[in-house]
Amino acid sequence: MEEFVGGLWHRLITRAADTGHGAAAVAFDDIARPAGILFRALGGDGGLALKASQPSDYAGRRDWLQRLAGSGRKIELAWRDCEALHLPASIQLFPQAAFNRELYLWLAALAAEMRGGEWLAENQRATQRLLERFPGLHARYRRLLDASLSLRPVPESLPADEAAQERAIRQALAAPGSVEHLPPARRPWHPVQLWLHPAPPLAAHAGPAPAVDQPPPAVDRGAHAAEDPRRRKAQREDMPDGKDGFMMFFRAESIMSWAEYIKINRPAEEDGDEDRKRAADDLDSISVARDGKTVASRLRFDLDLPPEEADDTPLGEGILLPEWHYRKNRLQENHCRLQPMIAAHAPPTALPAHLAATARRIRSQFEALTPARIWVGRQHDGTEIDLDACVRRAVERRSGAAAADSGLYRSCQAQQRDLACLLLADLSQSTDAYVNDEARVIDVIRDSLFLFSEALSATGDRFGLYGFSSLRRDNIRFHVIKEFDDKYDGRVRGRIAAVRPGYYTRMGAAIRHAGALLARLPAHQRLLLLLTDGKPNDLDQYEGRYGIEDTRQALGAARRQGIQPFCVTVDEKAGAYLPYLFGVGSYVVIRRPSELPRQLPALYARLTR
Repeated sequence: MEEFVGGLWHRLITRAADTGHGAAAVAFDDIARPAGILFRALGGDGGLALKASQPSDYAGRRDWLQRLAGSGRKIELAWRDCEALHLPASIQLFPQAAFNRELYLWLAALAAEMRGGEWLAENQRATQRLLERFPGLHARYRRLLDASLSLRPVPESLPADEAAQERAIRQALAAPGSVEHLPPARRPWHPVQLWLHPAPPLAAHAGPAPAVDQPPPAVDRGAHAAEDPRRRKAQREDMPDGKDGFMMFFRAESIMSWAEYIKINRPAEEDGDEDRKRAADDLDSISVARDGKTVASRLRFDLDLPPEEADDTPLGEGILLPEWHYRKNRLQENHCRLQPMIAAHAPPTALPAHLAATARRIRSQFEALTPARIWVGRQHDGTEIDLDACVRRAVERRSGAAAADSGLYRSCQAQQRDLACLLLADLSQSTDAYVNDEARVIDVIRDSLFLFSEALSATGDRFGLYGFSSLRRDNIRFHVIKEFDDKYDGRVRGRIAAVRPGYYTRMGAAIRHAGALLARLPAHQRLLLLLTDGKPNDLDQYEGRYGIEDTRQALGAARRQGIQPFCVTVDEKAGAYLPYLFGVGSYVVIRRPSELPRQLPALYARLTR
């Protein structure tokens, strides 16, 4: 009974202390796309992703209801860093949903104008620049300003020092650029919802992670991992040794209790994802530690490089390639080593039986693209006399006109499709995930390579098949499946059947080498098809913005060589980064991965028509 009454009281006082308007709330997921478009359209950094922000601590003045309910200790504000623009996960500040939506868009527009600097001055300068560049925003800003000021504390109700600070903030909001410094006060100011965060919560680092003998599990952040868009505080800690326990006594029904730290070997799958997510949401800061008995060590056979006798055969000593460092804004020469490899154990094989019917249908469709043989007249040399040309020459002579210097023969010639295509397949560890109850991503990629080869062998187009994965910058594995001069036969089918998931996705280096292979071919149209299930990443700093910017630079270099890049992905979240990498219209997202083998040849036909 006491617990029931306590629950009722908690819900009652929490509801009374809540100053938000839940019925008019606008969620980040509902506004992320238009906010991202606006941010980039106004000149914001196109490489920044949009993410939901995490609540940050707030030590300012709270009313008595909030203190009684224990609420109001955290706030959600917007900020930007080198990786992303962080917007509140939900805005329910105003009683009108339209105002909450406009606040999202205003924050995205303001973030596009931020140049860095002291919080008060830079927010005022950014507001000035934004309103000067786009006068049409004046009316919207005034509406938001009036609504926001009505929710702020009245200066007359505050102590003298806080009142002076509140008046300065109100003046800075009403007349941006008019306030240089805030008067000091004992308490922090009331949150300014129209500005970006004064002290963005950054991840705490307690030094580098301790070294281990093997890489951590190769979990490539592809389309199949359930991700929470929020960013959380984190810090590294040393692993407790379990020897320094502590006593904790308390009286509950006159029972004494004692507890200490105990290391428990608990399987990762014991708790569901939802349970772990709820536990993380309850923590202000997540501490991470490593000991010598990680999941990686128990899976060492799967995660370490295979022994030489079981691995693919290296071709040459490796190729040194550059890599773009976006923070330094320069290309690092000879920064990566790419190792071409070919399957050592790939006996010739026939086309898998489950693809035979689909392959026959695709080959019959693509045979229509096969260059036809046509008769070409008025040739100086040929297999037959061109009767039309002979009659025309006789008529011209009889009429006294000058006879055209044209041939009197005709020949049968084949029209050639002057193009070459390189298909580059992502073979990272994330392709080991299942797309349904029967097939993994790697199985879908393998079937796609089979059907793609069947289609192009019917047209006679030159094509090459390659795959890639990586384990840091000095071990980028570039798998040769079919070179351009190879005939598509049982040996190539054996190499396709031998592809297997690798490690990580250092995409920039693989694209640079693939572009170099294509650039050597004397073709009028050169197409680079990238087949992937996720964004670029690797164990070292090749993560997030770093990997995306390097990949973007590699794609730009390929375009300058006259190569047409196109991405085919099964990553449902690819819309957040592929437009920045490939441009609008240069990628396609396959919503149902199982359909990829049938859609890939048809996509190629549209691209080369």
